[in-house]
Amino acid sequence: MSKVKYYYDSENLAYRKIKPKKGRKLGYFALFLLASALFGFLCFVLLMNFPYFVTPRDKIQATEIEKMKLKYAILNKKINDLDEVLANVEDRDNNLYRTFFNASPIANSDRKKGFIDADRYKELEGFNNSDLVISTSKRVDMITKQLAIQSKSLDEILGLAKAKDKLLSAIPAIQPVKNEDLRRMASGFGFRSDPFTKVRKMHEGMDFTAQSGTPIYATGDGVVKSADNSLSGYGNHIEITHGFGYLTLYAHLSKYNVSTGQSVKRGDIIGFVGSTGRSEAPHLHYEVHKDGTVVNPINFYYGNISAAEYVAIAKIANQENQSLD
Repeated sequence: MSKVKYYYDSENLAYRKIKPKKGRKLGYFALFLLASALFGFLCFVLLMNFPYFVTPRDKIQATEIEKMKLKYAILNKKINDLDEVLANVEDRDNNLYRTFFNASPIANSDRKKGFIDADRYKELEGFNNSDLVISTSKRVDMITKQLAIQSKSLDEILGLAKAKDKLLSAIPAIQPVKNEDLRRMASGFGFRSDPFTKVRKMHEGMDFTAQSGTPIYATGDGVVKSADNSLSGYGNHIEITHGFGYLTLYAHLSKYNVSTGQSVKRGDIIGFVGSTGRSEAPHLHYEVHKDGTVVNPINFYYGNISAAEYVAIAKIANQENQSLD
């Protein structure tokens, strides 16, 4: 019940009621409603942000956040396992594969160098768990980069392996005439007496005596550069380019079994022993060239003779006797 207010009427010497104006009542009522609304809104805001007041939506979000953290924890554990495996592969790559093929190792700083882009993770900032998300993203990106570097390294190693396989196949590594077909190894590499002039001069190959028609074998994979008698003194001869700077020459043949431009494999029969050109008797004159320089063929017979046979043939080859051409 609202209070009744009076005032004293001095003319009539009596107290009279104060009648409030109708507009003022409405104003008071409106002010009351506004104050109530503001108070209610303030209470609502306080309740929504009060830590002990949890809504169902908050519970769902909290559960999802915990699930996310668990997933990131599992992901980081897997990243740790990948780091360990990748470190092992990188160690073998540097200290085994690249060492075997004489390739320079990849520096650890290059393998694990971070990304220069400063804004790469900008969009992940500003969230409650940004640190966790950003750190995990950086680790994933780092492993991705390491894998790319390792993949490129293995591609390089594969290329080197293929090249090395070709090199091993190309090197002149067997005798051009089989031991069972030889009469003897007549003359070796070095200064020998010329059979026609009797003057001591450089003999740039090895002479293998055998019957005319004895098969002659390609000593390494290659391509026939020439099969003719264009070189003075060599008679019918064959030149094979093997790549990697190697060339072999087979001289004084009775006939050819290959033609210019033909590809050959180590062990293929390319011709037959004869005595054409400047030759004293049926034999094969055999030369090995490396990077344009004549080298001693005795160093290239490891492919089809034993250690004892090598010692024996080396002993004969080193004797300063007379050559057959």
